[in-house]
Amino acid sequence: METEKIIETIHMISDENLDVRTITMGISLLDCIDSDSTRACERIYNKIMKKAKNLVKVGKQIEAEYGIPIINKRISVTPISIIAAASADKNYLKYAQTLDRAAKELGINFIGGFSALVQKGYQTGDLKLIKSLPQVLDETDLVCASVNVGSTRSGINMDAVAEMGKIIKSAAERSFMTNTKMVVFCNAVEDNPFMAGAFHGVGERDTVINVGVSGPGVVKHALENVRGESMDVVAETIKQTAFKVTRMGQLVGTLAAERLGVPFGIVDLSLAPTPAVGDSVAQILEEIGLESVGTHGTTAALALLNDAVKKGGIMACSHVGGLSGAFIPVSEDAGMIAAVNAGTLNIEKLEAMTAVCSVGLDMIAIPGDTPADTISAMIADEAAIGMINNKTTAVRILPIRNKKVGEMVEFGGLLGYAPVMGVNKASSSQMIARGGLIPAPIHSFKN
Repeated sequence: METEKIIETIHMISDENLDVRTITMGISLLDCIDSDSTRACERIYNKIMKKAKNLVKVGKQIEAEYGIPIINKRISVTPISIIAAASADKNYLKYAQTLDRAAKELGINFIGGFSALVQKGYQTGDLKLIKSLPQVLDETDLVCASVNVGSTRSGINMDAVAEMGKIIKSAAERSFMTNTKMVVFCNAVEDNPFMAGAFHGVGERDTVINVGVSGPGVVKHALENVRGESMDVVAETIKQTAFKVTRMGQLVGTLAAERLGVPFGIVDLSLAPTPAVGDSVAQILEEIGLESVGTHGTTAALALLNDAVKKGGIMACSHVGGLSGAFIPVSEDAGMIAAVNAGTLNIEKLEAMTAVCSVGLDMIAIPGDTPADTISAMIADEAAIGMINNKTTAVRILPIRNKKVGEMVEFGGLLGYAPVMGVNKASSSQMIARGGLIPAPIHSFKN
């Protein structure tokens, strides 16, 4: 590398919050299936411990050798609803406890895959897993869960949408932190390395390394140098910056895969913010020219950002995947928090923004007395956006007991803090009570 590029990369890491957000090892558990849940859990534990025994060690070695921060070392596994379906267990807490124990002993940050894919209906085990979610999320520390309730090909399972509203409410009654570890998806992807929604898809290899890279601060700094230039220049600047960030992710992923003896999967180039000053997607949008995120023009600016990030990443690496784009979690983004407090950003505008960004309504605190039907309706809205636009959307809504609109709630660490946001008071209960399936859109039938 040229000396100038080395110095530039060092500056990105030290001053602009550039990091590898996660290296995530995906592990298939299909060969662990057993009708005896005790034997199945023993196989699951042994396979995870064998495959990932050096994951943290290798991550730390790469950090030390190359000076690149790797914030999280994580594992994703085959959706547990598939693995546990062979057993006669009435709930799947035992499986979650096995995952939690392995994760703690390995020293990783999170393990994802306590998941169910129910976009077209329930299979054996799906409803058992969903019903066990409140207890699992409360009684484990590192287990992350996800439920896919819709897809462009299948439509939206409104029975599952209704059930997930109740589950989120029930989980919130146990602890306000439980729902930070659970995501409800439409069009969930199999190679997503980011939590809480990561799981190892059945179409993936037995074991794989996926990398999630993040650099909102780097993009913002690059845009500071082109103030007043046209949108064409803005887009090109973002593309060039995303190219550099993705190259770094490919380097880390390739090194980690080689040292762990497993195949390299994908780089997920997602601009995932943190509460740290200067590491905000909202501030990128404001650098493009908005006085405050949430004002008119926000959706257009976000669409430009998301598209340019993807174009730059694909130029840099032939294996770009996951979610790749811009995340807009409220609690994890200092600029989003400021906009909510200033009154320029509300849930309705966030919903509009999800039509053009990665994922959806993420890490949003709402009053604890919000009805389950209203939460289900929020999930349905996001699933509809994903289904019609053939993109991944998701909901991670956090009902907070005894908190009113405008009050703050602290989640800690990378999860940050958030003001409680108001929701529409009009009821959606009769719609949610209908259940059934919202049919797939006509453009889904492409072969």
